[in-house]
Amino acid sequence: MLIERRSVLAMLGAAALAPPIWARGRASYPAPDRELMVPVRGGRVYVRVNGDLASPRPPIILAHGGPGGTHGGLLDALALADERAVILYDQLDSGRSDQPNDPANWTVKRFTDELELIRSALRVPRWHVGGHSWGGTIALEYSARRPAALAGLVLASPLVSTRSWLADANALRKQLPASIQATLARCEARRPPPERTCETATEAFYEQFNRREPPSDALIAYRSHSGAGFNPRLYQTMWGKTEFVSTGTLRTYDGEPLLARIQGPKTLFIVGQYDEARPVTTATFAARLAGAEFAVVPGAAHGIFSDRPAETIAILRAWLARQDAA
Repeated sequence: MLIERRSVLAMLGAAALAPPIWARGRASYPAPDRELMVPVRGGRVYVRVNGDLASPRPPIILAHGGPGGTHGGLLDALALADERAVILYDQLDSGRSDQPNDPANWTVKRFTDELELIRSALRVPRWHVGGHSWGGTIALEYSARRPAALAGLVLASPLVSTRSWLADANALRKQLPASIQATLARCEARRPPPERTCETATEAFYEQFNRREPPSDALIAYRSHSGAGFNPRLYQTMWGKTEFVSTGTLRTYDGEPLLARIQGPKTLFIVGQYDEARPVTTATFAARLAGAEFAVVPGAAHGIFSDRPAETIAILRAWLARQDAA
């Protein structure tokens, strides 16, 4: 299928000219215009809104990664609220949402169901749905249901299938120094070295391919009052101990067949240059969808919103504007 390469190049050019959104060192992010706790199966999820939900431009909701992460990694997307409402939320058992910590709730279907319950609570007739990393899985699953409310789909550094994710991880591990590769292999053996040794080697991978920039002062300040934060038990139960080894309930996840069900909304795939979700792999997913666009954020790893916020938001803003004009 055709990927609109001219549009991608135009977006990257706009990104290069875009001013910084929030310089590092800023004290805080904008306060939400609205906050609510939305009932879902198992408890309530925290939702925050910035911008006008009554605007003629459809809002965008973004699902965070993990499993077990929080909306904090997506805060730079609030820059889009000058044009349309931006909806961020914490999935159940994460961040400011309720924390029943019942593994019975930790299913792809239940997490996907949260989106429609949020839309109903906010009385949004039509919206763009996006997700980052594991949040991309949720957005993909939601889109495959073909809801009438879906105006557009953003899959940012998405987990489309565990098989492809681990293949990417293994390819990226081969780019690390031989000594680190050897340590990581020993850490997966029956008799691993001390835990600290494994943590150091794993961090070397994360520094290259997960997040290349330290958290901003604004994000550090926000996290200090953002609820329970990351949920390691949820992450390990659904995924595993590290990004490149899956032993949890998602170990056999395969969302690739769902790509064939995405026919109506326009779709944007966006990844970082050094992303765990490798550009070469994500581009093949984008090529399966008629009219899909594919963009790479220069200099970013997996954390595209925090590594290169200005470039990432410029790409999103331009893509959303084209959907408005369609």
